[in-house]
Amino acid sequence: MFKIFIQDAMTTRFQRHDSLRLFLEIVRYPSLSAAADALNMTKGALSYQIKVLEEELQTQLLHRQPRGIALTRQGRLLLETCQPLFSALEAGLRDIAQANDQELTVGLSSYFAARWLSPRLMSFMEEFPNVRLRLQPMTQLFDLENQGVDVAIRWGNGQWNDAKVEQFLSMPAWAVGNRDALAKVEALGLDQAIAELTLLRDHDDSDAWSDWIKAAGLPAIQRRDTLIIPDPNVRVQAVKNGQGIALMDALVADEIKHGSLVRLSESELSDYGYFLVEPFADRGSRPVRCFSDWLKGEVPQQRGEQAAC
Repeated sequence: MFKIFIQDAMTTRFQRHDSLRLFLEIVRYPSLSAAADALNMTKGALSYQIKVLEEELQTQLLHRQPRGIALTRQGRLLLETCQPLFSALEAGLRDIAQANDQELTVGLSSYFAARWLSPRLMSFMEEFPNVRLRLQPMTQLFDLENQGVDVAIRWGNGQWNDAKVEQFLSMPAWAVGNRDALAKVEALGLDQAIAELTLLRDHDDSDAWSDWIKAAGLPAIQRRDTLIIPDPNVRVQAVKNGQGIALMDALVADEIKHGSLVRLSESELSDYGYFLVEPFADRGSRPVRCFSDWLKGEVPQQRGEQAAC
């Protein structure tokens, strides 16, 4: 059991609040080295803070392993107990500080902003004139709490555990290439061509290509020549230039219509699309709710009565 005793309504014997907060940050990373780099601290300083916290609680919180760190049973219990409390505290302090601030910062790719969102923004501004909307182009839509983003728009399958996720726009993805890539598919067959062509990916942990290969009924392949290009605009141009093939959604319909991109197969990632992603610490501020409701209303198949804001 953790020895945190309440003496009265205002004081406790527990003194390591800074170490506790740092513990919650450290366990977001796979190793102390990664945490030290991200937090701009030394590995030794982090180890010391964990040590004094463990001494205060008289229990081991982390297993130090050659390849990283892992929570002990007590460490996991501490995380599950304290994380919601700190998140609620931070959200409450933010609400107090921004009580009169109706600014909304939306993180998203410039690709989605230009091709889908931008033409629709005027209706949001007319409906919610008191909300100051700021679009923040991002290629790494992760760790939103530390990037000052209230909500993000992210493409994928929604299988993310780092935030609250809700799909608002279904948009399957296709394998696309230029005409040289199509000629290779026609000459070698889809499976052999996919095995030889460079696969352009959005992130190093993305499962999109593996999911598409499975959906296409192709044998699983281990690739070492994949090229990671987080910016969708750059991926589109790389495909046009013949640097590889990519999984792109219907927002490239204009390129396909004019022939600068071609679909290489009828197979698609049917369960992929765009998701609203909110940090866990966010308690659903009014601007976020308004933006979410408005966004869903802009999708024809999801139009309906919007909740009052």
